[in-house]
Amino acid sequence: MEARFFNRELSWIEFNGRVLYQGLRKDQPLLERLNFLSIVTSNFDEFFQVRVASVKRSLISNPDQVDISGLTPELLLRQISSRCHEIIRKQNDCLMNDILPELAKKNIKYVNPLNFTPLQNEFVQSFFKAEIFPILTPLRTDTEIFPHIINKAHYVAFLLTPIKGIHNANNLLKGDDNAPRISLVQVPQAIPQIIWLPGERGVKQFALSEEIISHYGTQLFPGFGVDETLIFKVLRDADFAVDEDSGTNFIHEMEKVLDKRKTSFAVQLICNNSSEKILNFLLGKLELGQEDAYVIDGILDSKVLGSLRELDENGEMQFSKWSHFYPASLPKDEPFWDILKQRDILLHVPYESYEPVIKFISDAADDSDVLAIKMTLYRTGEDTRIVNALMRAAQKGKQVVVLVELKARFDEERNIAWAQKLENAGVTVIYGLVNLKVHAKMIMVMRRENETICRYAHLSTGNYNPKTAEYYADLSLFTSNYEMVTDATQFFNLVTGYSTLQTMKRFGMAPVSLKSMLISMINREIEQSTPEHPGLIMAKMNSLTHEEVIPLLYKASCAGVRVLLNVRGICMLVPGVKDMSENIKVVSIVDRYLEHSRVFYFQNGGQEEIYLSSADWMSRNLDRRVEVMFPILEKRTFKEVKDILEVYFKDNTNSMQLEENGSWLPVEPEEADGKEKVRAQEVLYKKYKRRNSLSGGTPKIEFVVRRKD
Repeated sequence: MEARFFNRELSWIEFNGRVLYQGLRKDQPLLERLNFLSIVTSNFDEFFQVRVASVKRSLISNPDQVDISGLTPELLLRQISSRCHEIIRKQNDCLMNDILPELAKKNIKYVNPLNFTPLQNEFVQSFFKAEIFPILTPLRTDTEIFPHIINKAHYVAFLLTPIKGIHNANNLLKGDDNAPRISLVQVPQAIPQIIWLPGERGVKQFALSEEIISHYGTQLFPGFGVDETLIFKVLRDADFAVDEDSGTNFIHEMEKVLDKRKTSFAVQLICNNSSEKILNFLLGKLELGQEDAYVIDGILDSKVLGSLRELDENGEMQFSKWSHFYPASLPKDEPFWDILKQRDILLHVPYESYEPVIKFISDAADDSDVLAIKMTLYRTGEDTRIVNALMRAAQKGKQVVVLVELKARFDEERNIAWAQKLENAGVTVIYGLVNLKVHAKMIMVMRRENETICRYAHLSTGNYNPKTAEYYADLSLFTSNYEMVTDATQFFNLVTGYSTLQTMKRFGMAPVSLKSMLISMINREIEQSTPEHPGLIMAKMNSLTHEEVIPLLYKASCAGVRVLLNVRGICMLVPGVKDMSENIKVVSIVDRYLEHSRVFYFQNGGQEEIYLSSADWMSRNLDRRVEVMFPILEKRTFKEVKDILEVYFKDNTNSMQLEENGSWLPVEPEEADGKEKVRAQEVLYKKYKRRNSLSGGTPKIEFVVRRKD
C-alpha cells in the first residue's frame, strides 16, 4: 500500500538536507557554502529543542501511538537519529576537509593548537594567562548535585588524575574515589570565539577559544594532570507552552516558560571525538542514550566562523552584491496617501527596499491628519525604527494600538521588552489572544481627509522586521481598497475587542474562515476541471502538513487538476503516485534569500484568483493561529504576482523536486529540449534592477526566461 503522508519531522530533516546540498556545491562561493553549513547547525539546534523534545515526551506519555505516517515515537526517534547523524557527518566532513583547506588557499588559515608554531604557542599562552584564565570557572562533577549545563553553551570537560606526591590538591578534590575526576569549564561568552594568531606575512591565521581552553586548561588544575578533554554543548527541551488559563499575569507566565527552558531535560549532546570516557560519563549524567550523542571530528559549531566574512574585502568569496531597489512606483519624499487612492502597490522584498514600510509607519506618526494606527507585531527584531515611530505617534496624541504576539518562539524576551516600552510611551498594547497565536501581518492607518475618514492598509506575508527583510523573500500590498480596508477594520476589532466576526468580503481569516475558503476553492477547481480544460492550482508556501488539505489535493489530482507546489520546508504530501497524486509536482528552492512568501493561485475556469497569506497549509496555521489570506484584485498587480509565482516553477539551478519515495533530486536543465539554466531569484533580481534603471512611469513587470534559438 502506498504511503499517503510523509512524516513531518523526517520531512523537515530533508529540508536541512537541501540546505546542506547548497553547502556541498563547489560552484557556490566559498563563504556562502560556509554560511549554508552554519544554517544547518542553527536549524538543527531549534529542531532538537522543539520537535525532538516533543517526540521524546510522546515516547514517555504515549509510546504506542502511531502517527499519520505510520510511525511510533520509538521508530521515529530511530529514524531521526540515523538521518541527522548522516547529515551532520557530511556537514562536518565538508567543513574540515573541503571548506577550511580552500580558505587556507585564500590565506585564511585555521590552526589547531596541536599545530601551533613556537611563536604562536608563546603568544597564545600569554593571551590565555592574561585574557582567558582569570574568567574561567572549573566545576566539579563528583558533588551530590551535578552542575547545571546551560542550554546551547559551549563547555570543555577535563578528565583529571592526581599527581603523586601532591597531597593538598589531592585531598581537596578527592570526592568519591569511585567517580572519575571530571571538571567542566564553560567557554565564556565574553571572550572572542576566534583568536587571531601571529604567523606568516599575508596569511591570516586563527584558532578557536574553546580549543585553546581545552589545550591550555591544565593550568586550571594545579596538582592534577589532564588525561583527556572533551568540547561539547547540550541542547535542552524548549517546547513549552504558556498556561493561558491560569488567570495570572500573562507576561509573568511567559517569563516562567523562559525560565523552564534553562533547566529542562537534555535532548542532544554534540561534542568532538577526543574522549569516549568523558562522553559516556556525560551521557549518563544527562540521561541521554548513545543515539543522542553527535560526535564531530573537528570544529563543533560552524556558526563561530561567521565573522570570517569580514576578511573578504573584495567579496570574491561571497555572492555578488545585490541592491534593494526603492520601488519606482512610490515617492521617497512624500507620503503615499495620494498614490494609494489611485491603485494598490505591491512590494517584493528583498529585491525591493523595505524602506517604504518604515516610511508608511513614520509618515503616519508625523502626519497631523492621521488619527489612529493599528498594527500586529510578531517578530520585529532589534531595529527600533518601527517601534520608535509607533511611540512617537502615541506621544503626539494619536490612538496607537499594537498587538504584540508574545508567543513567538525564541523571540519572547524581545517582544516582552518591546511591549513594555510601547506601553510606557502611551501605546495601547494587546498581548495576543488566549490559546491562539496571532500570526497575521497587518498595519492600518486612519486619516482625516476632507471631512471624512480614509483608511490605508499594509498587508504582508512576512514579519515587520527590517533586518530579515534584507534576506527573506516576502510579498506585501499597500492598499486603500474599500472592501480590503473594511475587512482589515473587522480583523482589528475582533482581535482587540469582543466583536462578533462579520462576514468578510475579501479576507480569509484563520481559524474562522481561511481553511474553509481554501477547501472551497480546491473543490471548485475539481468541479470545473475537464480532460479538455484541466484545472490548475499553483501554490507557494513554507510548509504543507494539513491532514484535510492534502487528501483534497490528492482528489484534485485524480480529477485531472494540475497541482504545482513550491514548498520550502516540510511537505507531508506524497507526489507522483499513480491513481493518487500523479498530477502533483512538488519543488523546493534554496538560494541566497530565504523563500518566505505564501502565494496561492486558482485557475477557476478562466476567472483566475490569486491570494497572498501569512499562513502555510499546516494545522497550526489554519486551525490554531490567527492568520489572514487576502486577494490580489488589480489586473496589473495580479499579472505581476502570477509571473513571480510561475518563475519559481521554471528554476532548474537551485530547485529540487520531491520524489514519491521521499527523496529530493536536483532539477536540472533538459539539454535535449534546449533549455538554459534558470535561477529564479536571479531572474527576479534582474527584472527589478531593469525596472529601477528605467525612468518615467512604472513599467509592467514581465518575467521572460531566455531560451536557445
